[in-house]
Amino acid sequence: MKKKDSIFIPIIIFLSLIIPVVVALLMLFPDTLYVKISIIDFSSLPFFHAVLNGCTAILIFIGFVFIKNKKTQLHKTTMLSAFILSSVFLVSYVISKITNEPVPFGGEGIIRYVYFFILISHIFLSVFVLPLALFSIYRGMTGEIQKHKSIVKWTFPIWMYVAITGVLVYLLMSPYY
Repeated sequence: MKKKDSIFIPIIIFLSLIIPVVVALLMLFPDTLYVKISIIDFSSLPFFHAVLNGCTAILIFIGFVFIKNKKTQLHKTTMLSAFILSSVFLVSYVISKITNEPVPFGGEGIIRYVYFFILISHIFLSVFVLPLALFSIYRGMTGEIQKHKSIVKWTFPIWMYVAITGVLVYLLMSPYY
């Protein structure tokens, strides 16, 4: 792929700004944006999201193993697959937020603090995953390996944390769905 910073960098920045804003609006105003669609039952989406996050975490780890073993084509395929799963998650999450009524966490005591720590850190760090992943992919695809490596040292742990905590959030919330 030929380097086209003047095209792709603004697109990455735009998506990195607009998508978190849309998701934040869905979280801040769930009742305002809630739409009842009776022909399709979207209540199982939280489980689907956990599966997507779990598979993403596995793919990220496998991609890490591939690159450590210098299997660059397998690394590329695996990481693009992880990004596709994350993208499916994002679209599905938006659908879930506008079609399902909000479900409050019902846990009490120490588990409540644990849950909210995991949830808040998950949400906060998820904002950074999109631009980090997009820049990592872009730099890798354009062959700018040094820039790719310098971004990936941040992308890998943050993306892995977000994927794993996404599963944990579901597991902690599952009794209340």
